[in-house]
Amino acid sequence: MKVLLYFENEKMLRKSGIGRALEHQKKALELNGIEWTTNLKDKYDIAHVNTYYKKSRKLVKKCKKLGIPVIVHGHSTKEDFANSFAFWKLIKPFIYSSIEKCYSLPDEIITPTPYSKRLIEAYSFVNCPVVAVSNGVDINKYSTVEVSKEEELELRKQFGIKENQKIVMGIGWMFERKGVHNYIEIAKDFPDVAFIWFGSMNKLMNTRKINKAINGKTDNVILPGYKPQDIIIKMLHIADCFMFPSYEETEGIVLLEAMACKVPVIIRDIGAFDYLTDGVDCLKATTNEGFKTQISKALNEDLTEMVDNAFTLVKERDLDKVGLKLKAEYTKLLENK
Repeated sequence: MKVLLYFENEKMLRKSGIGRALEHQKKALELNGIEWTTNLKDKYDIAHVNTYYKKSRKLVKKCKKLGIPVIVHGHSTKEDFANSFAFWKLIKPFIYSSIEKCYSLPDEIITPTPYSKRLIEAYSFVNCPVVAVSNGVDINKYSTVEVSKEEELELRKQFGIKENQKIVMGIGWMFERKGVHNYIEIAKDFPDVAFIWFGSMNKLMNTRKINKAINGKTDNVILPGYKPQDIIIKMLHIADCFMFPSYEETEGIVLLEAMACKVPVIIRDIGAFDYLTDGVDCLKATTNEGFKTQISKALNEDLTEMVDNAFTLVKERDLDKVGLKLKAEYTKLLENK
């Protein structure tokens, strides 16, 4: 079989989780011997559409007319669009309408977690099967990295972190939904700890709450913006913990990557993370005070067992296993056709 992997506005979204998901799909299929293309002019047996904009909907309709099975990937939900950037309420009707139009068309919707599956199945306009398949993570790429002492010192120097200073790391767009304002506020109670958040956003797109938090941040908060993936991976390996206070996710690929790097993860107790257990494979919190307690635990206690449990869990989301699941869904749709 040959699969069309379609991604509208790829350049704009390349740095996002959705952009990472497309790269994961390519490798997952390759690992399972499935041919793929991103060229609309190629011949293909099945279309796997990753976006829900106008050109995406046009492609889905075209494939339906030609009798080509179509999967739309449910990376986005109405819930995870809310409270992301400034003026989101103004374009909410357009986004919600786009989601409704696109999610009502395919033969199947694939979405990363059981949580996002439940959300999408509850939408009245969805009338096809919804299947949960993780976006996955390249375990070998993240787990086998070794950072020499010289490299660590160079990275610390690059970001203004002292040699023996503890590091609490975060990753993601500077969305209010990601809890960046909480991250910055919490850092004030740990003046001797470096809080470094990798991710960017046009200042004009930041919400008032995020801009206020950034303007009032303490010196121990470092916001270097977007950095290449190899630097991110090395920083995950030298960080003392990874904090992800997001209020809403469909999966959160950066969390899987942190788990693959064997760094303790501290997350908000939300639906997307209900497969994780507080104190067993992660640390969970719901308030700033709760996050402070969990940070103190991560910085001062031996969490080796917890980290190992998380690694065992995330290995089930390795790309070869994800590819097997995608192959099964493709095969099922082709057989039904």
